[in-house]
Amino acid sequence: MATATMKMDYYEVLGVTRTASDGEIKTAYRKLAMQYHPDRNPNNPEAENKFKECSEAYTVLSDAEKRAAYDRYGHAAVSGAGGSGNPFAGGGFAQGDIGDIFGDLFGEMFNMGGQRRASSAQRGRDIKFEMGLEFEEAVFGVERDIHIRRAEACSDCSGTGSEGGKQPETCQQCGGRGQIRSQQGFFSVARTCPVCSGTGAVIRNPCKTCRGDGRVQRQHKLHVKVPAGVEQDTRIRYGGEGDAGRWGGPSGDLYVILEVKAHKFFERDGDDLHCVVPVSFPQAALGTELEIETLEGKEKLKIPEGTQSGRELRLRGKGVPHLNSHGKGDLIIEVRVQTPSKLSRQQKDLLKQLGETLPMENSPTSRGLLDKMKGIFS
Repeated sequence: MATATMKMDYYEVLGVTRTASDGEIKTAYRKLAMQYHPDRNPNNPEAENKFKECSEAYTVLSDAEKRAAYDRYGHAAVSGAGGSGNPFAGGGFAQGDIGDIFGDLFGEMFNMGGQRRASSAQRGRDIKFEMGLEFEEAVFGVERDIHIRRAEACSDCSGTGSEGGKQPETCQQCGGRGQIRSQQGFFSVARTCPVCSGTGAVIRNPCKTCRGDGRVQRQHKLHVKVPAGVEQDTRIRYGGEGDAGRWGGPSGDLYVILEVKAHKFFERDGDDLHCVVPVSFPQAALGTELEIETLEGKEKLKIPEGTQSGRELRLRGKGVPHLNSHGKGDLIIEVRVQTPSKLSRQQKDLLKQLGETLPMENSPTSRGLLDKMKGIFS
């Protein structure tokens, strides 16, 4: 009993009040446990004692029944749980709680079950390849061969990294587990084996060609099919075409990233194409039929009588094919009425005569009204 009376109050140990919530208690314990954990404080008895104290306090205060008994009767009521100094005694918290509390600190090194967490197999690196396309190639699709440099299995050692293709030996330091476990207080902590760097195997006679890596860099040709309708920064994934993996790991992927050049007069908006067609004042006023360029050849475009500058006309189905689907976008033509900058005397006289027959009040108006007027005329 003398020992029990000398113990610090559990709330004081964790630095919380008696009305602290479960979340506040857990947060306080997480902070203290990380601060005083033996793995961070090797050969430090004081830190180890602090760690034992906060673990004991958390064991009691994290359990509703034990906390209620402690609040009423003190240490004597929980001597079988917290008093043992063992954070697992009495079922204070489960292994899942420990993993949650120490996950940020130890990551995959922390393993309550004692089993190896990570395999020695390593996945190959993903590769990115930028492929330039003409505007028309992105619209209609294209097939092309590309050459990439990637890591492939060394043929001299069959990817083992060992001279003559012999299999690497099991690491004697870790017994092939790739980890070395040590006891730190109440916990068993796993560290990456310094001899095999976590692979669990040791190469005694490295292959001279790949220098023990098991892979060599080689040029590789790949046939790329670009579907119709792709656009800037489209990524095409080729699974398993990246760097080869190590120790039996899978290969990485290849990502072909498309860089599309701009067109000299077409602009793309989704699957629609936009362009501007200039017309003269007589053509806009009287109407006409023009022959314009599209990505699929020449098409006839009817300019209605009285067309205003800025009006948009649409050629349906003359845009970009829908990617991986049927149908196409539209070609949208903006009509721009051009005003001649130089006129002959005869032309000026004719325009004056026309102007006298077309009276127009040149009063200021708001932009909104002007837009409405354009809508009426179009």
